[in-house]
Amino acid sequence: MATYDLEEQEQIEELKTWWKLHGTWITAVVVALAVGVVGWQGWQWWQRGQATQAGQLYGELQQSLVQQDAKRVRLLAGELIDKHAGTAYAGMAAMLSGKVLVDVGDLKSAQAQFGWAAEHAKDPGLRDLARLRQAIVLAEEGNHDAALQRLAVPPAPTFKMRYLEVRGDILMAQGKPAEARAAYDEALKLLPADAAASPYREILEAKRDSGGAA
Repeated sequence: MATYDLEEQEQIEELKTWWKLHGTWITAVVVALAVGVVGWQGWQWWQRGQATQAGQLYGELQQSLVQQDAKRVRLLAGELIDKHAGTAYAGMAAMLSGKVLVDVGDLKSAQAQFGWAAEHAKDPGLRDLARLRQAIVLAEEGNHDAALQRLAVPPAPTFKMRYLEVRGDILMAQGKPAEARAAYDEALKLLPADAAASPYREILEAKRDSGGAA
């Protein structure tokens, strides 16, 4: 049996006293950290599984798009949005579904798809593009005020010129030629200096000078 001198016994007693005071708290912290690590690993595993499933569904959607199966594109997009809204695939699926719905003339459903992407897509650029397409569809439905509201959200510089062009189109359709021309002029100012004779410049100038029709 081990024997201890007086100093060692005092240290042991101090350690026992300290553990009585703090042991429960330390044990709780250690357990919480262990649970946190396991939980984080589980969350990472779940996220990877979600991304894999979403990627497979998106692949099926693209195949259906090539096959021009509009109904299946819409169903797969709906499944991605319902089950995998937190993945990047959901926003892309909504955009493709919206395009297909425009092609078949279902503008109401199309603008709803673009609207979802505008609010929930992971990529900011995709959200800007979704708002633009939603505005175009709303304008085609005759809902000009709602379309202009979508365009009022400042986009990334990449999309600003196109936003201004569509804004001009809508204002012209509302019978506001002066405001429309101002929008076209703003868009023209954003063209690069080396695009003096570009086809896009000609389109914008034609719209501005002929009442909005390209």
